[in-house]
Parts: sequence; C-alpha cells; structure tokens
Amino acid sequence: MEVDAASTFLQWVQYILITYWPLFLRGAGVTLLISLTGTIVGFGLGIIIGVIRTIPIDQNLNIFQRGFLKTVNFILLCYIEIFRGTPMMVQAMVIFYGAAMVYNIHLSPIYAGIFIVSINTGAYMAEIVRGGIISIDKGQFEAAHSIGMTHAQTMFSIVLPQAIRNILPALSNEFVINIKDTSVLSVISVSELFFISKSAAGANYRFFEVFLITCVIYFIMTFTVTRILRYFEILLEGPSVYTIHGSQTVPEAEIRINTREKH
Repeated sequence: MEVDAASTFLQWVQYILITYWPLFLRGAGVTLLISLTGTIVGFGLGIIIGVIRTIPIDQNLNIFQRGFLKTVNFILLCYIEIFRGTPMMVQAMVIFYGAAMVYNIHLSPIYAGIFIVSINTGAYMAEIVRGGIISIDKGQFEAAHSIGMTHAQTMFSIVLPQAIRNILPALSNEFVINIKDTSVLSVISVSELFFISKSAAGANYRFFEVFLITCVIYFIMTFTVTRILRYFEILLEGPSVYTIHGSQTVPEAEIRINTREKH
C-alpha cells in the first residue's frame, strides 16, 4: 500500500497497521511480559515485607531480637519510602546507568526493566499487604494464640489467606498500572510498546495516527486484564446466592429442592 502527503487519515492508519503490526505485537508482548513478571515478583516481595513489618515487637523478646527487628523495619521503611517517593523513570535511569558506571554491571534492558518494575511494585505492595493484615480482626490473633498457635502459624494459616483475598482488587489495579508505566522504560531502550511506537512515528512523521493506534492497544490490554482478574476475584468470593435457612447457611437452589421434596 502506497501513501503520500495527500493520503487521508484512515489511509495512513491502515498503512501503519499493515506495515508495523509485527512490531506493535512484539512491543505489546514485551510490555505484558515485564508488567506481569514485575507484578508477580513485586507481590512476593510485598508479602515478605508486609509480614515482617507486622511482627509485634513486645517485651517477650530479648534486647537483641528487639534491636534486630527495629533495624530491619527501619531498612524496609527506607526502601518503601524511597521507591514510593521517586518516579519510576528516574529509578530506571539511576539503576540501569548507575549499575554500569559504578559497579560495571551491564544489564540487558529487558532484565533491567523487570528488576525495576519488580522492586517498585514491591514497595507499593508491601504497604498494601501490611494494611490487609492490619485490617483483620485482632480477635482472630487472640483466638489463635489462645489455642497455642505461634505468631507464624497464625499469620500463614489464618491471617494471610484472608488478607490476600482482601487485597486482590489492589493487586489487580497494580498490574494495570504496571502495564501503563512500562512506557517509561523507553528511557533505557526497552523495546516495549511505547518505544516501538516512537520509532514508527518518527520514521513516518505521523505521530497522531501512530499513538492513536498505541492508545487502542493499551486499552485492549488493560481492559482484558481487568476483566480476567475480576473473574478470579468473583471465584474467590464464592457463591452469592446464599440465604439463612434455620441455623445453617445453604444455597437457595437447595432450599427450593428440599421444599418440593417435602410436598
């Protein structure tokens, strides 16, 4: 397909799609790879940090244990405040170029992007997980301790499963944010969707058409991811058609079947 200065807007859009669709597809794949991996690793970091930061520092611990926990909490708090308080674009440039200049470590742009998104997400997820743990009724801690369960057993068997279920919407939101925020990784030459779009726009001097296509691709990715994650949230919420029947909670469909059998 040939285009020139006299071509219409739709002709340019069609030309760009036909010519650059493999590059757009590859860029979208890199974007999803970095955002998905970064979200999963960041979620794992968030759980570890969130659990550590909710360990009670009480008088039952000796002075060395209390000092150790306070030191670890201070280090983790510094990590959280630094990565939540600075833009990801700045973090990317400091880590990518700083590692090469100071430590002579030359990271691949994609691996560097995954690392940057992971530790950035971990800082946000740490506070989200901590909030989810704190939101659980303290009576559950007390009940677990009263039957002889340790803090670790209470956390991993009772509290953490409930907290993770409560923070799933925030995790979904973080994944969607990461899909969009990977665009800043173009400053370290990661070939994600935004980087590919800039190259295509610069080659043809058609910025509006190219970035309109890019907008549509980003929307398709975020909309699809949101709906998939919402489906899993609904599955974890369990059936929504439960009513109270006597002293037990049973599905309404079972109530209707039992009623017909009695008649």
